[in-house]
Amino acid sequence: MFSVIPRDTKFFELFEASATVMIRAAQAYAELGRDYARREEIIQRIRGYEHEGDEVTHRTLDTLDKTFITPFDREDIQRLIVEMDDVVDEIDAAAKRLVLYRIDTPTPWLVKQTEVLGKATALIGQALPKLRNLKKPGQVHEYLVEIHHLENVGDDTNHAAVADLYNHCKDPIYAMKWKEIYDITERAIDTCEDVANTIEGIILKNT
Repeated sequence: MFSVIPRDTKFFELFEASATVMIRAAQAYAELGRDYARREEIIQRIRGYEHEGDEVTHRTLDTLDKTFITPFDREDIQRLIVEMDDVVDEIDAAAKRLVLYRIDTPTPWLVKQTEVLGKATALIGQALPKLRNLKKPGQVHEYLVEIHHLENVGDDTNHAAVADLYNHCKDPIYAMKWKEIYDITERAIDTCEDVANTIEGIILKNT
């Protein structure tokens, strides 16, 4: 049986809960670069955030299934929550490989990428509340433009990191490990841009 959930509360609370989990996961990933000696503890925290993100996503999709009136298109609600969860999944996947691949220390390239990722997730956190008033989204466009810029920075950094790896690393197995970690981290940044595109699309459809 369908229920009508207030248009301006339930889904927005879930979006913002998902964004909070995503931001905390990105912050923890960046923390690895600053305090790698505590990597086991930090990676365990990230694992916890991944579970939290899954829980929020499941709650959102369950709510969507039971709700007749939604604040905007159902497909956009599903896309937005899944993309934010995907960011957390990529962070978790990259962080786990640091231990699985017995990485002794993070590279400056990874530290830079985690900082870019942290900034992108924080901007998503600032943009999302603007969806509560689609007729007056305020400065959300500025946030989205900056996320797109950060994706370009992340892309350039990833290319430079891989080039540096191939030009100077003499151990092919080590190079393969690091390229995978770099690529997964870059996918997390790319997915932040996907979130920004989804937010932008929602605003364009509803203003």
